[in-house]
Amino acid sequence: MAEAKIYRASTTAPVNIAVIKYWGKRDPTLNLPTNSSLSVTLSQSDLRTHTTASCSTTYSSKDSLLLNGSAQSLDTPRSRACLFSLRTLRAALESTDPSLPPLSTYPLRIVSSNNFPTAAGLASSAAGFAALVRAIADLYQLPQSPTELSLIARQGSGSACRSLLGGYVAWDHGTQENGLDSVARLVAPRSHWPEMRALILVVSAAKKGVSSTTGMQTTVETSSLFQTRASTVVPARMREMETAIAARDFDTFARVTMRESNGFHATCLDTEPPIFYLNDVSRAAIRAVEALNAKSPAGGRRLAAYTFDAGPNAVIYYLAQDRDAVLSGFKRVLGSKDGWEGEQGRAVEAGSEDEGSGEEYWDVLREGVSRVILTSVGEGPISVEDHLVDENGEPVVVQS
Repeated sequence: MAEAKIYRASTTAPVNIAVIKYWGKRDPTLNLPTNSSLSVTLSQSDLRTHTTASCSTTYSSKDSLLLNGSAQSLDTPRSRACLFSLRTLRAALESTDPSLPPLSTYPLRIVSSNNFPTAAGLASSAAGFAALVRAIADLYQLPQSPTELSLIARQGSGSACRSLLGGYVAWDHGTQENGLDSVARLVAPRSHWPEMRALILVVSAAKKGVSSTTGMQTTVETSSLFQTRASTVVPARMREMETAIAARDFDTFARVTMRESNGFHATCLDTEPPIFYLNDVSRAAIRAVEALNAKSPAGGRRLAAYTFDAGPNAVIYYLAQDRDAVLSGFKRVLGSKDGWEGEQGRAVEAGSEDEGSGEEYWDVLREGVSRVILTSVGEGPISVEDHLVDENGEPVVVQS
């Protein structure tokens, strides 16, 4: 009877949105980046991947993954690399303690669910692989730290390594050929600067036309701006950003975040053929934030910072103390969109109708934004008892 047991472990993992972007690989096989990056981990109350990893001798001989109710292949180089590394660590434990069940030899059944659109510029693969690695590590009762596990998550999705930690997280590009020094590093915990907030304007939930993996490799091969960005621009911005976070200096945080986003997308445009991740709605969001900062009543300091990953969705960072100044105009224009229903959204007073009226960018945002997400800096993965695989090994239907 013991051999028929269903072993389970579940975790939730967060989305992270980079303020210093990862773009380009120095080793595609090991997923080693050409430059370091830095991100803000977002609250799992708003954006998360929930994953259950299970194994049993009763399962078929093939590992399986069910994502948002659809079967997905685990027979990919990235997935195989992650599973191999995790199984190797578990097998090492089993070899030193014969009393442990040989879970490393059992087929895996993994069920995962996102509460946000997959592959739409909201870092779904980062949260997904972070949740997968953390859930299997818990299933296997591995002693490795989040930083050590980030070596494995990185093989699945580069940015996933940053989602294994909460708060403000760097991914050091490293210099070793084997990639052992290319790991996630905690810059500051959430508790250091808990006032950080983010407004996400979901412009499109459609899958990207050019995937991040394809886009960055084309950039490496063809962009004349890329080498200078990787060798000079990004290292300087990493230093500035870490200093700003340590000092809780939002004005510098905002300036560097926006310049970095613009520089990243300029490099994409310098790629041959050019890569267009932004659209007219994205550019309208940029103009709205620039106008907001130009009229800042806060002694001239910046109130908000936009950033865009490889997709059109805008992420706008701001501090809790500046909530009304930043969000009132967006709620005036986008108040009918989904996303304002929670406590954060209800607390925002919409601006007056004549405030900013006549500006074309508001009309573009009104027509082009499908929903908003209000969130904040958050914690890393959380182990949960809410399993997506039942006691019989069957997937649990998640009610949306």
